[in-house]
Amino acid sequence: MLRIDSHPTHTYGDFKLRIGKPIPFGATIVPSGVNFSVYSPHATRCELVLFEKHAPQPFAIIPFRDEFRIGNVFTMVVFDLDYENIEYAYRMDGPFDPKEGHRFDKTKFLMDPYTKCIGGRDIWGEEPNWNDVYPHRARIYFDDFDWEQDHPLEIPIEDLVVYEMHVRGFTRHLSSGVKHPGTFAGIREKIPYLKELGVNCIELMPIHEFNEFENSRISPVNGQRLINYWGYSNIGFFAPKAGYAATGKYGMQVDELKTLVKELHKNGIEVILDVVFNHTAEGNENGPCISYRGIDNKTYYMLTPDGYYYNFSGCGNTLNCNNPIVRNMILDCLRYWATDYHIDGFRFDLAAILGRDQNGAPMHSPPLLETLAFDPVLGKCKLIAEAWDAGGLYQVGSFPSWGRWAEWNGKYRDDLRRFLRGDDGLLGAMAQRLQGSPDLYQWQQRGNRASINFITAHDGFTLMDLVSHNWKHNEANGENNNDGGNDNYSWNCGWEGNTDDPVINNLRIKQIKNAITMLLISQGTPMVLSGDEMGKSQGGNNNAYCQDNEISWLDWGLLKKNVQIFNFFKNMIAFRRNHPVLRNGTHFKNTDYMGSGYPDISWHGQKAWYVDWSSGSRMIAFLLCGKHAKGGTVSDNYIYIAMNMHWEMHGFELPKLPGGMKWYIFANTDVPVPNDIYSPGEEVLIENQYEFLVGPRSVIVLVGK
Repeated sequence: MLRIDSHPTHTYGDFKLRIGKPIPFGATIVPSGVNFSVYSPHATRCELVLFEKHAPQPFAIIPFRDEFRIGNVFTMVVFDLDYENIEYAYRMDGPFDPKEGHRFDKTKFLMDPYTKCIGGRDIWGEEPNWNDVYPHRARIYFDDFDWEQDHPLEIPIEDLVVYEMHVRGFTRHLSSGVKHPGTFAGIREKIPYLKELGVNCIELMPIHEFNEFENSRISPVNGQRLINYWGYSNIGFFAPKAGYAATGKYGMQVDELKTLVKELHKNGIEVILDVVFNHTAEGNENGPCISYRGIDNKTYYMLTPDGYYYNFSGCGNTLNCNNPIVRNMILDCLRYWATDYHIDGFRFDLAAILGRDQNGAPMHSPPLLETLAFDPVLGKCKLIAEAWDAGGLYQVGSFPSWGRWAEWNGKYRDDLRRFLRGDDGLLGAMAQRLQGSPDLYQWQQRGNRASINFITAHDGFTLMDLVSHNWKHNEANGENNNDGGNDNYSWNCGWEGNTDDPVINNLRIKQIKNAITMLLISQGTPMVLSGDEMGKSQGGNNNAYCQDNEISWLDWGLLKKNVQIFNFFKNMIAFRRNHPVLRNGTHFKNTDYMGSGYPDISWHGQKAWYVDWSSGSRMIAFLLCGKHAKGGTVSDNYIYIAMNMHWEMHGFELPKLPGGMKWYIFANTDVPVPNDIYSPGEEVLIENQYEFLVGPRSVIVLVGK
C-alpha cells in the first residue's frame, strides 16, 4: 500500500510537489522525494533553487506556495529528485531595513543553515571562482555508513589525556609520511603514533565547513599567502570541511570523518570537537551574505538598537545564542554530531558568549547552557567551556555548570607558567592548581572533573617557544606584531630564540620536562598541544591563525631530533594512567578518612610536613596516599613530588613511609637521559631514604612501595 504522503498534490512545471513537514529543518529524504524546511518569520516569500552539482546557474527555481507555509516555516516535498547530483539554495524576499534588523535580498542564493554537507570549496587552498553566484553550496546527504557496533567510549573525564590538534597541520608536512597529508585520512594513519604516546582523546580544532580564503592576503614580511588556517569562522555548523578530506573532491567528507572516528574508537581514543557557536563567517554589516543574514538576520544575530552587530566574538558579529530558534539549532547540531558521528564531547569556543542575552548582558541561568547540561541525548558527552569571550566576560571558576560543564582552566595555565619561570609568591596558588583548583570549583561542588588543565594550546606559544622566547614574534602575520597576547609569562632561559649554546638548550629541555611533569601529576584533566611532545616551535609566533606553512605544520623530523622529550612525555602519560591516585574525580579532603595514618594529600618542603609559604619561596612538595585513590575505592602506591623552581639545588627531607615500604625514583628532570625517567613499574630504589637533593629548576617524582 502506498503512503498518502508519497503522493504529490501540486505541480510546478515538471516538478511534483506537496506540502512538507516543518520539522526537522533542513533537507530530509522522504519516500519518493526530499522534504525541504526553512524557518523565517520575517520573510514574505521563499523560493527553492536547484543546481546540478558544480553548475554555474540553477536549473530550476520553485516558489513555496502560500499553503506551503506552516507558521513561520516554509516547507514542501519535491518528488523524484536525483538528490545525489544536485545542490540547493533558498532565495528570500522581505524588507531591507537594517535599522529594524532586516537585510533581505531576493537576488541572493542562500545556503541552508541545517545542511549536512557543503560543496563548492572541495579542495583545500584551491583558488575559488570569485564570480560564483553560490559559493558555498548545500547538498543532500544520504547516510548509509556502517558503524559496525561502534559507540562513544564514555571514558571518565578525569581519566583522559587530551591531545589538541589541527587536522591539516598534524600531517601536512612532507615528513609525516602519510598517503593523504593534511586530512582526516592522514590522522587515521597516525593512530599507532597516538597510541604509542599514550593519549586517549584527541580534540580537533574546528572541522566544520569554513572558508580558508576569508581575509586572505599576502604577508608583507615573506610574501606568503595568509589565510584563515585555524577555521574559527563557521559557514555551516552541521557539515564537516570538505578540504580536510582526501575524498572531499568526491563529496565523501562525511564518510571519511566517520571512518576516522570509528577507527579511533577501536583504538580506545575519544574525539572532542572544538565548536564555534559564538559567531559566523558573515562578519559585520560589510560582510558576505551566505546564509543566516539573508534568511533571517534579526533571529540569528545580536543587534544593537540601530541594527548594527554586537561584536563580543571579536569577529564582526555575535550569534544570538539564547534566541529560542538559535538555541534549538545549536541543540539540534550537537545532537546530530553525537548521534550521527559518535562524537564524545565538545569544547565550546568563547563559551561565555553562550551565556549572554539578546542584548549582550550576562545571564544568571542561561537557558542554552542549562538545556545542553540536561539534554538526554548529550547526557554522556563531555561539555567543555572556554569560559571567556572577546567582550571581557571572564568566567573561569564561575561558568554556569549545573554539575556538567568543565572549563579550560586559564588560571592553571597562567599560574603554572609563572611558577615554571621562577616568579615570587605562587606557592599558595600552585597548591590549588595541583589539587584540581578547589578554590575555583569546590564551592560549586564540581570536583576535579571541572578543570581542564593546560599549559599550552593552539592559541599562544608552543611549549618549546614558551621556554625560548620572552616576547612574541608575529611579524609574519602582517599586523606589525600587534596581534596575539602579550601576557605570555614565558622565559627564554637566557637567550631570545634559537641558540647553539648547549647550556641554554639543556635548560630549555629541562623546563619542558618540568612543565609536562607538573601537568600530568595535577588533579583534573590534562590537555597537551600537538607537537609539544617533540619540541615543536613556531619561531615565537603566538597567534599562527593565518599561517598555512611550516610555522604551523608539525615537522615529524623533530621526533628523532628531540626523542628524549618524546620519551619523557610518553612515560609521564603512562605513569598517570598507571596511578589512579593522580586521577581523582573529587577534591581531596586533606584528612585521613581511610585510616592509613596519612591524609589523602599532605604538603611538604625542605622539611617533611612543613612548607615555607612565604612569597620568596619557590619550593613545594606533596605526598599522595595511595590508600585514598579515587576516594578510597581503589588502592595505589604512595606518590611524592618535589618541585624546586629556585636556581640553586636544595635538599628535601622525605616523609617516612609505612613499615616495609621504600622510596623509588621514577623521574628526575635534573639528570640526563636515560636516568631522567623510567618506565612505570621499573622505578629505581634510592640509596638515601631520608633526603633527596633536588637540582636547580627541577622536579622529582618518587614512588613509595
